[in-house]
Amino acid sequence: MLWFFLAISVASLQSVKDVYNKTQLKNFDEYITTCSLAFFTSLFLSPLLFLIGIPQLGNNFWFALLVTGLLDAIAYTFYLRAIKISDLSIIAPITTFSPLFLLITSPLIVGEFPQPLGIIGVLLIVIGSYLLNLRQKQQGYLAPFQAIITDEGSRLALLVAFVWSISANFDKVGVQNSSPIFWVVCVFFTVSILLLPIVLYKSHHNLSKLKTGGWKLIIYGMINSVAMGCQMVAINLTFVAYVISVKRTSALFSVFLGKIILKEKGIKERLLGAAIMVSGVFLITISQR
Repeated sequence: MLWFFLAISVASLQSVKDVYNKTQLKNFDEYITTCSLAFFTSLFLSPLLFLIGIPQLGNNFWFALLVTGLLDAIAYTFYLRAIKISDLSIIAPITTFSPLFLLITSPLIVGEFPQPLGIIGVLLIVIGSYLLNLRQKQQGYLAPFQAIITDEGSRLALLVAFVWSISANFDKVGVQNSSPIFWVVCVFFTVSILLLPIVLYKSHHNLSKLKTGGWKLIIYGMINSVAMGCQMVAINLTFVAYVISVKRTSALFSVFLGKIILKEKGIKERLLGAAIMVSGVFLITISQR
């Protein structure tokens, strides 16, 4: 059961990382935060390459790296923006839409088609997303869905889920043409390089804050690197689908932490909605085995 302990650790660390960002990194914009997260994650994971070595790279490695780096740079930036402007207990569950979008993107990119269990999982995700904003129902039966579209943070999270559904397919190509740890290090390093010019152009006025608050960004990257390391080890111990399913329970952790630490409201509906969405994710992931 070591894999389960590692996977649940990834889920909890993901939630802790998001709360840390929302409470400790208020003085940094999403560009600096994302660039720092990517750089320090790749930096802290790099020593593992001395233990496992550098794999032989396949023909599609560099193309997959470029595509994934670009998409993840966009996704992480939008995600950090979303959790800064909206409730974490709303944003985290919405990102579980990515498996739903995968049912559309995977057949197109890698030729993987959904199974019946996957279709049921889609329905559970839709039902769960409805419950996230159930309080809006008094404004009409479609109001809970409309709330996702009208809230800027929710719109960004939905876009992030879609982008991740594309990049996940190229992640698979990248890992098949290298190795899991090497791929993660390369992706995060690429994201940091791609965002550096944007940071220098759009966030130069905030760079002076690095002198006093830069250590917070280092801790942020350290949390993420531990989470990614645990995920890679867990994947080597059991099926990827099992690890990712457990990882998605981070939505439940985020709802709890949103209530306890951030004092967010409407937690009962959001907890039920997040739980149903996670159940849908589980069905989708095991259907793809």
